Amino acid sequence: QVQLVESGGGLVQAGGSLRLSCVASGSIYFNLYFMGWYRQAPGKQRELVATISAGGTVRNYTDSVKGRFTISRDNAKKTVYLQMNNLKPEDTGVYCCSQGGVVWGQGTQVTVSS
Repeated sequence: QVQLVESGGGLVQAGGSLRLSCVASGSIYFNLYFMGWYRQAPGKQRELVATISAGGTVRNYTDSVKGRFTISRDNAKKTVYLQMNNLKPEDTGVYCCSQGGVVWGQGTQVTVSS
């Protein structure tokens, strides 16, 4: 059974940085799936933040984070990362990762204060 565990969230001031990690356990075929980071702010629907292809060569971002966030992966470590720079209060939310849009982690809280 595949499990995804996120870490790296926390409280940061606007303009600061955080690096989120998502480790997949029990995933034999991790390197065959695209991975995504999603977030959900209080009272809002979950939104897609970034995705990365199985091989790591194709990356996509929602417009609001382009130029500030970078998604990457290490298939040998079965880990996907989200480097978040120049954070804004509107980036606040629970960030979770997904393997192939099928398996989901529990999420990690990111709070950006103004």
